[in-house]
Amino acid sequence: MAKPIIVKTGGATSSFKIRKLDRSKLYGKRQRQTLDPDGRRCERAELTRDGSMLVRSGMTAQGYFDDENFWVPNKQLVGIKDGKPVKVSPSTLGVAQALVGPVDPTEVFDLNLRSVYVLDPESLDKGLEKQLKQGKVFKFPFNYRSDYNAETAFLVGNKEGYFALIGNPGLSDWCELETVAVDTFDADDDDDDDLDFEMF
Repeated sequence: MAKPIIVKTGGATSSFKIRKLDRSKLYGKRQRQTLDPDGRRCERAELTRDGSMLVRSGMTAQGYFDDENFWVPNKQLVGIKDGKPVKVSPSTLGVAQALVGPVDPTEVFDLNLRSVYVLDPESLDKGLEKQLKQGKVFKFPFNYRSDYNAETAFLVGNKEGYFALIGNPGLSDWCELETVAVDTFDADDDDDDDLDFEMF
């Protein structure tokens, strides 16, 4: 079982058990299965590019094959950026994270949502509970497991319960009707792309 999400605000700490919410839990799911001539279920597998190895489903979640077909477990992999190792972001589960907010609820609209967790309170500060029931939104850093992709979580609540919306903030470019479009092409480039329709 996953460790809880723990958040703190105003000196008070709240803890939530987490359950991932996905489409199958909301709507159910159907799965098309392929059977062999004897009625046994087939499993998906892929050949490597050179055709020398068969990779079964789930194998790449544990590690990778290098160019010489040696198996490298995930725990041995190191993130590199600009030729330098990238610092690993530790898991935030089970570790108290400071809440920011309440924040403007429209910040949630700019989130590139990756996952949603249903939160079951183990201990919930009364002040935080009151604000969440009023529709206030808070955010905090989130990382399910130690890796190179720390994310942002928004803590929200409604009459159905409490939720953590997980993802990375994105930037949206807005264009109004009155905005004049700017030509980004160079005049010299346009001459090269002209077509002579007499050629056809």
